[in-house]
Amino acid sequence: MIKRMIPNTITLINLFSGCMALICIFTNALELVPFFIAIGLLSDYTDGLAARLLKVSSELGKELDSLADMVSFGVVPGAMLFYMINETLGIDQIDFYRPSTFWGVIGFLVTLFACLRLAKFNLDTRQTEGFVGLNTPACTIFVLGLLIIVLKDTYGLRHFVLQAPFLYGLSFVLAYLLVAEIPMFSFKFKSLKWKGNRVRFLFILLTLVWIIAFPLGLALTLVTSSYVLLSVVLWLFGILKKEGIEGEEDIVEGEEY
Repeated sequence: MIKRMIPNTITLINLFSGCMALICIFTNALELVPFFIAIGLLSDYTDGLAARLLKVSSELGKELDSLADMVSFGVVPGAMLFYMINETLGIDQIDFYRPSTFWGVIGFLVTLFACLRLAKFNLDTRQTEGFVGLNTPACTIFVLGLLIIVLKDTYGLRHFVLQAPFLYGLSFVLAYLLVAEIPMFSFKFKSLKWKGNRVRFLFILLTLVWIIAFPLGLALTLVTSSYVLLSVVLWLFGILKKEGIEGEEDIVEGEEY
């Protein structure tokens, strides 16, 4: 019983981290949001790993994982977009008696489609070896990158990000990508061999380049953008297939992380 509780406890840490991130967003403790999202991402990756190592995978764990992800990688990115949209409108305090406040809820379009994505993921047999559409943690990382850019005014990009049309459009684009019929590779390694993992190793190298060359916020947006673009290119060249999400060298397989 103790072994079975370990992966589920890690999953609940993910959920708790998402709750704390939400509190930070709505109380203007925004500098702590990256910290709690990082804990959520780490927990989301390690709960499945722990379940496999301990050989205690279960349907309960699968359902818990999706529920935790819905908060940490569904509600949280919507809340971050809500905050940034309100910033573009100069709204410091939420007042639903002011019609302008309602524009901010467009950001929660990402939350709605994240919920749809997670439900589809649990039922879609094609996604046992990879992803169809953008996974929710990657979406959250992208939005977090924008939030950090806004908070630190990275390269003076705060003014560019805090444009209402940009954030409205971004909300729709991310919502579409979450459920798009586009195969995307996962980050699960069966081994550390070059064969079968070339795309993953190259992407890790590219990620390191972005992180070293640019400030954190911009690096996170570039990492997610590169992930989507690389997946699309691999798909268009037939390396990633819709059915089974497999390439000739088995470069994609994984779970919702």
